[in-house]
Amino acid sequence: MKHVSDSSFEEDVLKSSSPVLVDFWAEWCGPCRQIAPALEELDQSMGDKVTVAKINIDENPNTPNKYGVRGIPTLMVFKDGQVAATKIGALPRSKLIEWVESVV
Repeated sequence: MKHVSDSSFEEDVLKSSSPVLVDFWAEWCGPCRQIAPALEELDQSMGDKVTVAKINIDENPNTPNKYGVRGIPTLMVFKDGQVAATKIGALPRSKLIEWVESVV
């Protein structure tokens, strides 16, 4: 799993040759911590199809603002530098995997 920042977002996410699932999260967010194990599992099981990246919205406010993130966790799949899909809120592990597979 990759940790990205406002300064690395363009290089790590927008210029990535493969799809990137970005988790907009914060330390204080309970649902964010709740889905973290499922995201790690997804990163390991689909590592060749999609990169999982996390961006802390408290430490990196510019990127969430740019993409209109209002609630967390917000998950966005980026393909070819564009947002391909967005989910807001914690999803059960099976729904999360199903959603990512349907997008990538």
